Formats: sequence, C-alpha cells, structure tokens
Amino acid sequence: MPGENLTRDEARERAALLSVDGYEVALDLRSAVAEGDAEPRTFRSVTTIRFRCAEPGAASFADLVAPSVTAVSLNGRDLDPGEVFDGTRVALEDLAEDNLLVVDAQCAYSRTGEGMHRFVDPEDGEVYLYTQYEPADARRVFANFEQPDLKAPFRFEVRAPEGWTVWSGGAGELQDGVWQFAETKPISTYITAVVAGPYHYVTDTYRRAFDDGSTLEIPLGALCRKGLARYFDADDVFLVTKQGLDFFHDHFDYPYPFGKYDQAFVPEYNIGAMENPGCVTFREEFIFRGKVTRASYERRANVILHEMAHMWFGDLVTMQWWDDLWLKESFADFMGTFSMVNATRFTNGWTTFANNRKAWAYRADQLPSTHPVTADIRDLEDAKLNFDGITYAKGASVLKQLVAYVGQDAFLEGARRYFKRHAYGNTRLGDLLAVLEETSGRDMAGWSRSWLQTAGVNSLTPQVTYDSEGRITELAVLQEAAESHPELRPHRVAVGLYRHTPDGALARYARAEVDVAGPRTVVDELAGSEQPDLVLVNDEDLTYCKIRFDERSLDTLRTRLGDITDPLARALCWSALWSLTRDALMPARDFASLVLAFAGRESDIGVLQMLHAWARSALTLYTAAEHREAAARQLAEGALGQLRTAEPGSEQQLAWARFFASVASAEADLQLLDGLLDGSAKIDGLDVDQELRWAFLEPLAAQGAADEPRLSAELARDDTASGKRHQVRCLAARPSAAVKAQAWAQVVESDVLSNALVEATISGFQQSSQRELTAPYAPKYFDAIERVWAERSIQIGMDVVSGLFPSLQSDPATLEAADAWLEGHADAAPALRRLVLEARDDLARTLRGQACDAAAGPR
Repeated sequence: MPGENLTRDEARERAALLSVDGYEVALDLRSAVAEGDAEPRTFRSVTTIRFRCAEPGAASFADLVAPSVTAVSLNGRDLDPGEVFDGTRVALEDLAEDNLLVVDAQCAYSRTGEGMHRFVDPEDGEVYLYTQYEPADARRVFANFEQPDLKAPFRFEVRAPEGWTVWSGGAGELQDGVWQFAETKPISTYITAVVAGPYHYVTDTYRRAFDDGSTLEIPLGALCRKGLARYFDADDVFLVTKQGLDFFHDHFDYPYPFGKYDQAFVPEYNIGAMENPGCVTFREEFIFRGKVTRASYERRANVILHEMAHMWFGDLVTMQWWDDLWLKESFADFMGTFSMVNATRFTNGWTTFANNRKAWAYRADQLPSTHPVTADIRDLEDAKLNFDGITYAKGASVLKQLVAYVGQDAFLEGARRYFKRHAYGNTRLGDLLAVLEETSGRDMAGWSRSWLQTAGVNSLTPQVTYDSEGRITELAVLQEAAESHPELRPHRVAVGLYRHTPDGALARYARAEVDVAGPRTVVDELAGSEQPDLVLVNDEDLTYCKIRFDERSLDTLRTRLGDITDPLARALCWSALWSLTRDALMPARDFASLVLAFAGRESDIGVLQMLHAWARSALTLYTAAEHREAAARQLAEGALGQLRTAEPGSEQQLAWARFFASVASAEADLQLLDGLLDGSAKIDGLDVDQELRWAFLEPLAAQGAADEPRLSAELARDDTASGKRHQVRCLAARPSAAVKAQAWAQVVESDVLSNALVEATISGFQQSSQRELTAPYAPKYFDAIERVWAERSIQIGMDVVSGLFPSLQSDPATLEAADAWLEGHADAAPALRRLVLEARDDLARTLRGQACDAAAGPR
C-alpha cells in the first residue's frame, strides 16, 4: 500500500483550501468483457472536477490510484502526466479562484473487492461489476478529492458492453449507447457507486402521503446475478424496505432525499453492505441458496434497515473526518435494531442485539487496541481498521442507553433538528450534542466524557446480605474497571430478582431501576425482598457492561439456567457466562457442559446458534490440550443427541445439524455425515440441500475422508460461484503438508486469487485438528507479514495478517514470537502493528483460558 495513505492533517489543510462544485465522471467499461488475460485489466476513466480555491496561487493535489494517466488539464493548461502523477496523487500547482480539472486515466479492475470489482461467474461465464469505496477507494475508479468533507454533486455516464444494465446513485437511462445518470445531491466520494452487468432486476414502488397533502413516490429496485435469480426472495426484501421507509419517515420528519432506492446483491463482497444513496450494495450471501433459520432473515432485515438509516445518518449528514465515524455507524447500528423491532416481524431484535452484537463490542473493548467511541483517526489506514465493534456495537449500545437517559422523544427530536440543520453538510461530535442538549435540557458534556471519550468496559456485580429470615438487608452493585482503563461510569440499570415458581420456572418477582455511580451503589428499593435464587444486574440490557454474579446466582445458573422464562434475561445470562469463560473465570468445559444441558431448550434460534459458536470456540481456544479430545467427543455426542430429538424439519434441527458437523471427528460421526450425503442414512425431516452438503463435506475433508476427486465431483454438482468458494475451503482443509504448502503459497506468495477465494483458503487452512501440521507456518507468518502489508491492498493485507496469525499454536513460544516481532518492528505501519497486537492479545487470553480449564482437572 505504498503512497496510498492520506493523513488527517493533509485532509484538514485541503478542506480549508478547496471547495468542490461538482464532478462529471465518464467511464468506459466495455473492456470488462474484452478478450485476453493481461493484467492489470483496465478501463478508461475521464473525470472533470469544478472546484474553488480560497488562496489563488496555492498548490494542492487530487487523489487517483491508477496504472497510468493519459492526460491532465488544469484550467485549460495541459500538464505532463509523468511530472504531476506519482501513482496515487495528481499535483496541482498555481490554482485559480475557480478551477476546472480534467483527468483522463486508465484505471484497473479489482479482484480484491476494492474500487471497481470484476467478477466472472463460473456458472455461465457472465461478467459482473460493482464498486466499493469506503473509506477511500473511489480514487481507484476516478480522480477526486478523497475525503468526506469535500462533498459535491456527481454526474456519471457509463459506456458498457451491449446487453448490460448500469446502475448508479442517480436515475439512469440509455442514450445513444451511453448510460446517462441524473446529477446526485451533494455527497462524499466514498458513497458514490456504479453497478454494471447482466444482473437480474426486480422493481417495485414505495408511496407515502404526508399530512400537508404532498406525496412521495420512490422507485424501488433489487438486483442479483442471474445465477441466483431462482433463490431471490425480492418480495421479502421489498417488504422490509417499505416497512423501514415508513418507520423512518414517521420518526425523522425528513423525506428520503435521494430519489430512487436500488439494492444490489453482489458477489465477492468484503463487508455486509454499503449505504451508497440510491444504490445500496449488499453481499450476495444474503440471498439464501438453501434452508436457513429465522436468524438469517432477521440479520438481513437488520442490515437492510442499518443501511437505510445511513441515508440520513451518514449520507445526508456526514462526519467531517473518520474520527467521528461513529456519528453514522453507531446510529445506523442502533436505528437498525430500533426500527426492526418496531416496524417488522422481527420483534425480538433486542435479544439478538444483547446476545450477538454486544458480544462483538465486549471483545473489541478488551483488546489493547480499544479506543473511545470517538476515536483518534490519524490517517486512512487507521480509518480502515476502525470499522470495528467499538464504532458499531458499543456505539449503538451507548446510544441505547442515551435514549433511556434523555428520553425517546427528546432523542428523536434531536435527530430531526440535526438533519434539518446540517443537511448535505459535515458534522462533528459537538454538533450532535448541541441538538440533544436543546431537546432534552440535559448537560451532555459529562455523559459524553464518560461514554464517548473514554475506552473500556465496566463489570457490575451484585453484593447481597440477608437477615436471619432470608430477606435482603442490603443489595449493592459493585462497579469495577480494568487497570488499563480505570474509568467508572454512570449506568442506568435495572436489577432483577428471580426465584423458582411452583411450576418449575425461574421467573422475576422484583425489579428496581437505579443509577449506578462510583465503585458501590446500594439499591434501596430491594431491601426487605425475599431471598432470590438469581440476581441479574443490567436486567433488560439497559446499559453497556459485563454482568457478573454472586455465588448463589451462579449456582442457580449451573443447574436451572434453562428454566428462566424471559428470553432476554436468559440471553443476558448466557452472554455473562461466556464472558466469564473468556476471562478465565469459568473453565471452558463447564461452559460447554451448560450448552449441552440447556441449549436444547432455547427458544430463540439466534441465541441457540450463538451458543453453538461459543461452544465451538470454548473447545477450540479455551479447553486445555489434555482435555480437548474428550471434550470434543462429548460435544459431538450431545449435538447428535439434540439433532436426533429436534422436531423434524425445524430450524432447531438444522442448527444442531450444522453444529454437529462442525465438531464431528470420531469415525462413527464421520460415517454418519457420509451416509447423510449419499442417502444411506436418514434423519427424519432433515433436508440435506446443497449448502448443507458443503457443511458436511468440510469436516470430512479436514479429517482426510474427502479427497480432491470427491470435492471436484461435488463442484461439478454445484458448479457455481458459491460452490467454488466452498470447494476451495474444503480443499485447503485437507490434512496434508503439501496441501498446506499450496494454500500458503496461493495466499501469501501470490495475488492470483480473488478476495473471496483468499478468504476461503485461509478459512480452510486453519483447522483445530491440524495444529501440528500448521505449526511450521508460525515463523513463516512473522517473516512474511510486513512484506504482504507493503505489497498487497489493505483489504487483502488485513485478511492475511488476521487470518493466518498462528492462533492455534497456543503455547508460550508463539506468544514470545509475537512479542519479539512487535519489539523488532516498532516502526512498522501502525495499522499492521495493531492487527498483530490484537491477535497476540487473543492468544494470551487463550492461554489464560486453557490454564483455567486445566486447573479444573479431569471430568
């Protein structure tokens, strides 16, 4: 990534100097289907930029990452591309007050999901294109000023191969062989978009009448590859879309400002989705080729609504620089769940948020790289790494608490004023706090200091004393913080008291809300209550904290967790127990035993699937080596038992089938998977569709029971883009030194593979059952990563550095090797050091967890 960075200071200086009036971008994408395999394959990009300079005579630069530039013209003067273009920037000298810049370049198609990504469908040979820019890859497609606070209107025109359709942010039509698009509203470069190819396209319309008698009509579109059309449930996508548009219009009092609303499901996408106004892009995995659980549909709905919230938080009003990335991502994460719960069929969304989304935040907030929600983003590499659990899920959690603090009405009125006051502009933290102070009457400065400007997560533990009759004499909440981040924060929490009922349930019988402040807070309202079997601090998940238990409560959970009747309370207890496991306060095998004892009774399918993921992590990461084989056998036996007793055809049955496959290793288990694949074994109601076939084949491949011919035969059966990714992962999973060497070379020593196949290869390479086989790659990893970071795109660099860290070599020697690398590479790119430091911290946590599990002895 040489020379591609942009610092905050450079951006500030350029923003003070320049104002952009408009872009005209002409792309010729006919080369996408041209014969030949020469690399890099390029397309012509001609950009015209009208901009003003506050200091005539000053110098600045435009951004462009391209193999070559054909011509540059500034205010009618032809500039020598060899002199003004260095591969990443176009130097602009002697600027006038009003300027016209024209850059004619040959830009490269991407295989990494950054810039203009080109995908060839193996099923039918069709070529598909789409763009992905955040934070700063629009410069790979057209020359621009690549920073969020230099907004401008954009007008695109695109020449495309015959028979293709092209989409962008504005409405488009084909005129004399050229796709012409309406000018956009003023937006940032990173949310412009182009999608082109023979996509399958479905349309609908959203209509809304307002109180003043006016009406709003929004053309809706949804598109995917032709090969996925038979699976595409566009009706459900449109249903959630319309429900979301209704909700946001009800609450934001600002009509959707970007005309049409297309949603493109595209191949080999690096992230979940991107909020390009008028042309939102999603990973095509949200189109389900086989049976999935309700949790998958809920996840898709949440992402649709998250991106829709961005139309206001992020697109209409945009952060000034990436320091305030949270201003859009935290809000979209919160509003995605808030709108989903209130406007769609997924009314249990806050349970998913508490159990799944916040787990991401809690992990990120305990890493050495944790940062305040409002982060210190020095440059673009920092920005790329800050699309993390802090910016998204912790920020959303904090906003959830803010709504409780200022009131929902004041919060939404603040949002409405924020949109109207800053429409098409850029903001910082103070701009939001100002409107919230106006609408709530509260001083937001102290709240902001505690929750937005400090890092770390607090632990809340109940401390209870009883009188001789078993009644509570005092219940206090103890607040603790890590030594590295000692901030104690104000928390508004509900404390719930639970006890057994005559019918065997564990139900709440008393509740009190209290403002926790400082190290110890007494909950006066609960004094005199009868003795509970379980005390749950942060009942209803009002605040952001790690929940701890007193001993009586913990004993209750060990024996009666499944009896908790409230799904959210049950999910909070599961999350707290997982936190204890990760913090080496509960042996990993104890957590796995709880999953086997109680997960079969879990009614929330999303929680159940999360428990499966945690149980597998407990086995792979935190179980002591000497107990791992027996623990794996117990997990597989328990999973198989649940699979056989689950209701035939239910989503619980499907979830247990996938979990069983993920932990299967015994000969009998592998034989069962084989039988389910060839039809010689049956489990009533279990439909082994193509996606489930691949899920069964991966453990067979990893255990040496599915060789290359068999995997090739399966690809012939499923000769699709999805099938190819599955096959590549299974091929890399085989237990062979030659296989691992080939996989390593394809990812580390070559850039031939696309981003999706790099991800699949890394996933297959790392197998828990093959620790000895991959041990030789630990030193190779530390030798290679700095070169990989320097030579590859930042996305591929992140995939390799994070994905190939020797996390399964869980011994002190690996930890020492990581420390030695960090000590010896103090001047390495900060983003690279951050990735290694995070992986090193995860490994140290793994070792602590294994020591805790070993100390528990044999079972």
